[in-house]
Amino acid sequence: MPKLVERKIFSRTRGSGQGPITRLMSPSDLGQYLKPFVFLDLVDAPSSITSSDNLHPHSGIATVTVLTEGNLRFDMGDWGTGLLDYGGVEWMRAGSGIWHGGEYRPAGASRFKGFQLWVALPAALEASAPEWQFIEASGIPTVGPARLIVGAYQGKTSPVRAFDGFNYLLVTLAPGEAWVYETPVGHEVGWLSLSHGSLVGEGPYKAGDMIAFDRSDAAIPLQAGSEGATFVLGSAVPHPHELVLGYYSVHTSDEALKAGEARIAEVRHLYV
Repeated sequence: MPKLVERKIFSRTRGSGQGPITRLMSPSDLGQYLKPFVFLDLVDAPSSITSSDNLHPHSGIATVTVLTEGNLRFDMGDWGTGLLDYGGVEWMRAGSGIWHGGEYRPAGASRFKGFQLWVALPAALEASAPEWQFIEASGIPTVGPARLIVGAYQGKTSPVRAFDGFNYLLVTLAPGEAWVYETPVGHEVGWLSLSHGSLVGEGPYKAGDMIAFDRSDAAIPLQAGSEGATFVLGSAVPHPHELVLGYYSVHTSDEALKAGEARIAEVRHLYV
């Protein structure tokens, strides 16, 4: 196996928060370094938390939701219905502006655990029409121990209609199992966050940790600890724009942010 630390660690965090949600990254901190990945929450909560609607807007971003434990029922009518559990995905491209919240309900498991990720859209897509995709686990390709949630890797392509230049994988390793992420050329942004177990390395890396790697497209060799490991891993071509931030929005310019916030106000009545 290659040397475990081929890629240097830029940052390691356990985030902040109280209760069921831990904020691991936001656009005003680590998201500035890891863009297009700009926001990451780790949620560990009773499924009943989804029974309360939480309507809110977004523009300029896409959100990606995956579960590492438990299940939830999703229902967005014409956009899709079904079961979200390990290996499935909700992809929501906010684009020009959208309101959402309340698309999930309990589905049998008393608790769930998972990640919600925000990705800054390229300038050409930040004013695009919004869209949703719900893809159950059976529709997501596997590459060894990894589910290819978004992107293209090792000859496989995710059905998620994302933009080119970023990958997002959900990985579970057995106790002691080794695996190498062969970073695609140009994907100089890289990070991972553990939901369960541990990875051998500096520390070692434990459940709840988020690791940001240095800017490089070198391989990322990983090995699970004695209890195994479940984690998400992202890599991407660096986002070329400064982040212009609204309360629920991320854009590439002041003009694009103003347009996104105006559109959010304009379409609010369609969702409330």
